[in-house]
Amino acid sequence: MGRFFANITFFVLAILVVLVVYDASMRYLFSAGSTALQELEWHLFDVVILLGVVHTFKENSHVRVDIFYEHYTQKTKLLVDMFALLFFVIPFSILLAVLGFDFAHLSFIQNEMSSDPGGLPYRWIVKSLIVVAFTLLTLESVLELVAKFKKWRAL
Repeated sequence: MGRFFANITFFVLAILVVLVVYDASMRYLFSAGSTALQELEWHLFDVVILLGVVHTFKENSHVRVDIFYEHYTQKTKLLVDMFALLFFVIPFSILLAVLGFDFAHLSFIQNEMSSDPGGLPYRWIVKSLIVVAFTLLTLESVLELVAKFKKWRAL
């Protein structure tokens, strides 16, 4: 599942690069720009960030302050990781998924669209990515917690 979303993120990032180059070229070479295109760039950037977070977490490539962590034993590292998952990552992800649902639902009910002339409609689609991303992060965190617990018990 993680690889699937990583591939989507990569594909969206490639499209985003092409759109940014096209948009910048049109604006600076021909003095022609598009509000919808600029908003689409922001929406695609949201996709990259929100889906990229899940893959980054899965691959253990996230930022970690390891001033003390690097000196811990393997068993202590696992305990610290389990504590962080159980009391920080999972509750925070659940909270953002729940709040994001209300946020996206309200946007859907109101049929929210850009307030800029020529902007994009259906803003609820990009807002619903908050729910998807943090639900996936919650699921990945639970899987990580179980795996770390099994490793910890085996030591």
